Amino acid sequence: MRGKDPMTAPSSLVNSADNRVPWVDTAKGICILLVVMMHSTLGVEAVSGQQGWLGDVVAFARPFRMPDFFLVSALFLSARIDADWRLYLDRKVLHFVYFYLLWVAIQMGFKFFSLYDGDLAALVTAYAEALIQPFGILWFIYLLAIFFVITKLLRGVSPILVWLAAAALEMTHIQTGWMVIDEFAARFVYFYTGHIIARHVFAFAGGAAEKPLLGALGLAVWAFANGFAVKTGISTLPGIGLALGFAGAIAITVFASMIAKTLPGRAFAYAGARSIAIYLAFFLPMAAMRSLLLKFNVVSDVGTISAIVTLTAWLSPLVALALVKNTPLKFLFARPAWARIVPPGSPRKSATPAAALTPAE
Repeated sequence: MRGKDPMTAPSSLVNSADNRVPWVDTAKGICILLVVMMHSTLGVEAVSGQQGWLGDVVAFARPFRMPDFFLVSALFLSARIDADWRLYLDRKVLHFVYFYLLWVAIQMGFKFFSLYDGDLAALVTAYAEALIQPFGILWFIYLLAIFFVITKLLRGVSPILVWLAAAALEMTHIQTGWMVIDEFAARFVYFYTGHIIARHVFAFAGGAAEKPLLGALGLAVWAFANGFAVKTGISTLPGIGLALGFAGAIAITVFASMIAKTLPGRAFAYAGARSIAIYLAFFLPMAAMRSLLLKFNVVSDVGTISAIVTLTAWLSPLVALALVKNTPLKFLFARPAWARIVPPGSPRKSATPAAALTPAE
């Protein structure tokens, strides 16, 4: 399927109230939880010098955690890619640039004394370096902006050739030390795949939702294979890692489609629809709760501490978002008018039908 083909999803999967696909939000909610879990768990284990049971979950998710996030992020790209460059850059590039620049400043500000020893010159230098070398956990939204541009530029190239090149890059395990190059090589294949096979992903998810027993069986087989690959260490081998990334991404979409209408599924969907806000702001409550629990020894089990830190870091940004959305601080999570080149609500110049779905971003 070429990018210019309109993306559609089974009507049974669409929430008619807001024209969203609930399982996509659910999948993104699961993804962002796994990302927060990784950072929370590794942080707790590094500071405590101990390993906990949640570390096994983090290891299990390693092959598919980011591949799934990138694949799902591109599922609605066909509904946007025909837009003129001005509109496209505003919605798919400047959107991420704004939040990246803002939250790099915020995160560096919190680390002004601990990381830069209160040296303003060092802080300014570090911020300038962050323009070409993504800063900390914010590399994800930095790469998203690049992926959106590259994918649009490649519209005239055969998708098969692009995919083969992207897959080859992933399997080379490039390590230059420059995160833009290394992560682009490792992740672009998943983003591009989400774009070119979106129609099939929606169809597959719809089938899984209609046949939950078959879906559960497939998930069990996948979980065993993924766990075996991680346990034996073969999950990082060229080709195997790529296959596990795709298998895990599809598994998450299947699981998300199966639970989308349940209470946990709706909770994940709520978080998934606001995943960028969580991604931007989870670092502060994560660090605060980790310090609190380890300092006062409220809980002794490292795995349990990691779980508490994870849930705190996952939920706190949602509370912050709700508190600031109608205040002058809403600029923290909502791009203001001055940071746009196209006003909100402007008509899209594309071939997408009027019934195009709203992306879960």
